[in-house]
Amino acid sequence: MRKGAVKRKTKETDVEVAIDLDGEGRASIATGIGFLDHMLDLLARHSRIDISVKAKGDLHIDHHHTTEDTGYVVGEAVSRALGNRGGIARYGHAVIPMDETLTRVSLDASNRPYLIWKVSFTRPKLGEMDTELFKEWFQAFAQSAGVTLHIENLYGENNHHIVESCFKGLARALRQAVEIDPRRAGAIPSTKGVLGGSLP
Repeated sequence: MRKGAVKRKTKETDVEVAIDLDGEGRASIATGIGFLDHMLDLLARHSRIDISVKAKGDLHIDHHHTTEDTGYVVGEAVSRALGNRGGIARYGHAVIPMDETLTRVSLDASNRPYLIWKVSFTRPKLGEMDTELFKEWFQAFAQSAGVTLHIENLYGENNHHIVESCFKGLARALRQAVEIDPRRAGAIPSTKGVLGGSLP
């Protein structure tokens, strides 16, 4: 069973996440940030990964800590569910249209975290959430999940559509990357025999 569960508690946040990579896209999300809840629900639905997130944070200050820490914990749960990453397809790619917006996402589940973020916004907030925090979420996710993640908004005008296409792109690319390739028979998808980190 490719499942991962992580609890992380600090003076700023208390986050609990459970992941099932072989789920049906079920979501149970409660972060206290409406727009982030909506995006994580999309992530589950379009990746076909079951995601449960419970987060409490210092929202009386701002949304930064809760957003970033949720990204870290979701990413870590994905990494734990992947284990040694044997047998996975490893790479995923998606080009997501949403009305006037087009976004491209490429992902390598290499256990070498890196984010390329070519996305800009014309509004400071969506709902009550600062738009600058979306990069922080994706950075934290990439770091903890151990993925190389390239996100490029090719064009678009509506900021909601831009963000939503980024999360849907991640979902579809992640879905491809974590799928089991029956031809690999559990082998690590790397000529090194290990993905990322130090050699044993």
